[in-house]
Amino acid sequence: MIERACSQEGKEIVKLEDAQKIYQMGTQEVKALAGVTVSFKRGSFWAIMGPSGSGKSTMMNILGCLDRLSSGRYYLEGQDVSTLDDDSLSELRLRHLGFIFQSFNLIPQLTVQRNIELPLYYLGWDSVQSAQRAKEIAEEVGLGDRLGHRPTELSGGQMQRVAIGRALANDPQILFADEPTGNLDTTTGEQILELLVKLNKQGKTIIIVTHESTIADHARNKLHMLDGRIDRIEGNSNEAN
Repeated sequence: MIERACSQEGKEIVKLEDAQKIYQMGTQEVKALAGVTVSFKRGSFWAIMGPSGSGKSTMMNILGCLDRLSSGRYYLEGQDVSTLDDDSLSELRLRHLGFIFQSFNLIPQLTVQRNIELPLYYLGWDSVQSAQRAKEIAEEVGLGDRLGHRPTELSGGQMQRVAIGRALANDPQILFADEPTGNLDTTTGEQILELLVKLNKQGKTIIIVTHESTIADHARNKLHMLDGRIDRIEGNSNEAN
């Protein structure tokens, strides 16, 4: 079991204890996570890195409550969420977590405003409140003049900004980003990363998964995965040990 305290900034927000995730591939068991213990602090900015099959995407899915551990414990804000049922996990994701995906995952029939509002609809917000919230967020991510546009009328960078806006709608405790610049050109990708840095400076905890070192360099700390384990950690000496 590998014990790492990944950040000294703020209160501990997530922690894995002896986390294992095993996939059954025919008659063979594959350990995607092999006894990982790791914690992240509120307000930190981390990049999870590693080659294909290293366990980085599995780590993201576990931390984002999109998948379950085979064994071990996962604590979010001190609460053990390892044994929550599917409905409870869905509620937790909706209220406390935000996700940004490489493929944007926008609804093409909806405007920028409606795409940003979507999580608020499921949270039961009324239309006036959700519209105001969407407008505020659109301004924050640089899309204040695009509220009535649909995804097909936007550039790739603008679509990713909509996706970030949607992820921010519920004011999440943690913002997860899975290869957030994978479908963008270099210049546009840099703008998206600068936006994530800005959000982190405003206090958001951000965890990105990437295999690109140039992307990971925007994070203050890097966690390298290899064969389902933590290979090494890079970061500010005041934030890691």
